[in-house]
Amino acid sequence: MVQLTENLFNKVKKPLRNYLKQGFRDSLRILVSGGPGGNGLPKFGGVGGKGGDVIIEAKEAVTLETVFRANRSKKYLAEPGKSASHNFILGPPGQDRVFEVPVGISVITDYGKKLGELNSEGERLIIAKGGTGGHPKNGFLGTRGQSYPVKLDLKLLADIGLVGFPNAGKSTLLRAISDAKPKVASYAFTTVRPHLGMVTYEDHRQISIADLPGLIEGAYANKGMGHQFLKHIERTKLLLMIVDINGFQLSYQYPHRSCLETIMLLTKELEMYNPDLLCKPSILLVNKMDSDGSDKCYKEVKNTLNTFKDFISSYSEEMRPKNILQFTDVLPISAKTNDHDIKKVKNRLRAILDVMSELSAKEEVPDLYNDTRQLLTERGPSLV
Repeated sequence: MVQLTENLFNKVKKPLRNYLKQGFRDSLRILVSGGPGGNGLPKFGGVGGKGGDVIIEAKEAVTLETVFRANRSKKYLAEPGKSASHNFILGPPGQDRVFEVPVGISVITDYGKKLGELNSEGERLIIAKGGTGGHPKNGFLGTRGQSYPVKLDLKLLADIGLVGFPNAGKSTLLRAISDAKPKVASYAFTTVRPHLGMVTYEDHRQISIADLPGLIEGAYANKGMGHQFLKHIERTKLLLMIVDINGFQLSYQYPHRSCLETIMLLTKELEMYNPDLLCKPSILLVNKMDSDGSDKCYKEVKNTLNTFKDFISSYSEEMRPKNILQFTDVLPISAKTNDHDIKKVKNRLRAILDVMSELSAKEEVPDLYNDTRQLLTERGPSLV
């Protein structure tokens, strides 16, 4: 009886699954402190050395997880400047503290001030300056360096941002077209952290795709995973929206949303987070076309998209966006069962990104939607 009671009340903790152990870290709060300046030497007019700076340098192979593991104290302190002496009238400066961070990092103080960002390999940024050495104007007393907590905020740098409600097939698509291996299952929120995959073509051209965890209604207001992952869409060149032809229902607490309603609600989430996202070129993938009755549903979806503003006008303001995404293309696919669809998506993504790159090289500011459509049309019906 005693043994039975112990078994009931002493629950055995299950080991944490690997994908939860590894974690995706896209922000890290650290303390940075520039070194204090050294004191001067009044008798001989000696000047103290400047304190060292705290500097970050962007590296492609680094993640915030490796930054955290390399220094679990999360304190980055530069060396103090040396004081002036009889032997060194000019005190030597303190050594800078330099550490590596991922490309795509922004540095933000607790007061919301952005100190800067690093967007390419090898870029450097001083995030805490060292103090001034002692000299006649400050009474030969070295000053303190800047010291405060900051947040390293990572936004993924990818060519394409893959967005959709849970279980729409984002992870299945990413596995099929890239080298990423996200977890795939037939339930919502399989993806619990972003995945970055590389699509490689026969001529070795590569395109990066960020698969973001499924949004839910109200994500813009930080419901579900909210802003934690919506921020990663901002730096992508192209939006790839994927929806289930059969619609979606998160749980019994939520109403079932049709395919067209999911397009409307996803657009609303993007708009509420950042209206500028709706200006990005975008493609719509209508997935799970291998299901019964999908052809009839797709015809309705395609026809309604031509008058989408009229369709959403019948919904409440809480649900409908003020503006809509103008899709450069709408593709019906079956990401799980049709290899031809996957090849078509890969070729389409490359064609659109190539056209966008060509347009961005021009001196005049392009109308990305209309100009992209025009160029694709000129290059043949297979690309429209």
